[in-house]
Amino acid sequence: MNAEFMQAFEQLAREKGIAAEIVFDAIEAALISAYKRNFGSAQNVRVFLDRSTGEIHVYARKIVVEEVQDSRLEISLAEARSLDLRYELDDVVELEVTPKNFGRIAAQTAKQVVVQRIREAERGIVFEEFSNRESDIVTGIVQRLEQKNVFIDLGKAEAILASSEQIPGEAYRHGDRLKTYIIEVKKTTKGPQILVSRTHPGLLKRLFELEVPEIHDGVVEIKSVTREPGLRSKIAVHSRDENVDPVGACVGHKGMRVQTIVNELKGEKIDIVKWNNDPAKYIASALSPAKVLSVDVNEIEKISKVVVPDYQLSLAIGKEGQNARLAAKLTGWKIDIKSESQIQSAT
Repeated sequence: MNAEFMQAFEQLAREKGIAAEIVFDAIEAALISAYKRNFGSAQNVRVFLDRSTGEIHVYARKIVVEEVQDSRLEISLAEARSLDLRYELDDVVELEVTPKNFGRIAAQTAKQVVVQRIREAERGIVFEEFSNRESDIVTGIVQRLEQKNVFIDLGKAEAILASSEQIPGEAYRHGDRLKTYIIEVKKTTKGPQILVSRTHPGLLKRLFELEVPEIHDGVVEIKSVTREPGLRSKIAVHSRDENVDPVGACVGHKGMRVQTIVNELKGEKIDIVKWNNDPAKYIASALSPAKVLSVDVNEIEKISKVVVPDYQLSLAIGKEGQNARLAAKLTGWKIDIKSESQIQSAT
């Protein structure tokens, strides 16, 4: 290898963000293997790559012994002292054994190592970038579908939307632009594996943070989120400024803000409720859109008994219990709903 070759390596290393010394150390390690493979040697060798000239030197390393058992690994004290009188037993003598035609092999080996290191470095950079974005939203383009999994092109990397993370009934077509939520980034031998979701509650939370400036600025706070993906979700919000209505901020003018999110989630209905430090008031809000007459709470067992007008009972419970179930998940309370007439007949 010549000096120009070395400069090209250094420039490439800088462009890819790799320390040149790391590349050269890797080349030296690879050249040791190349030497042993091509010259059938079991010798203990060291390879030195001159950083400025590109010259390569291979040295056999031998231990100084009284009596030589293996000439490939050992050298007698007498022979060592014929080279340098200062050698003692157990010292290591280095003898140059660079083959005449080693340059061609070295150049090819170096090229392979550099390519490999660049790939590793690029994968490392992509891994760092996306691992720092766990719990964040990314936008990508649907590339292909394989065994119910959707592969999404994120530009520098590819993400996997597993069937378990897909919204039931949602269709994914090649070329579709899609927002997903990064749930995990794994480091693999083939590069980073990015796992994304369309069903995670965090997706809804991040969509509101992106769409509602008051949330982004910290004026309005998201206290809790729960979803039944593709069907309905509930989000509880609280304002740190009494002059700002948290629900109104999330809904937006003529419902435009929440509608943008509903469209992104392909029609998933979203109930935005006002969080309250008072459990009874919070539970009443969580059962929206149903109207609640009274809420009786048991703080110790976290059980609440809710009374609603007769005509609101089915709305409060929801289809197949969905509204009550989501309200319970949102608040963390067990909710028992009764109508007025049920309460009266029980007394």
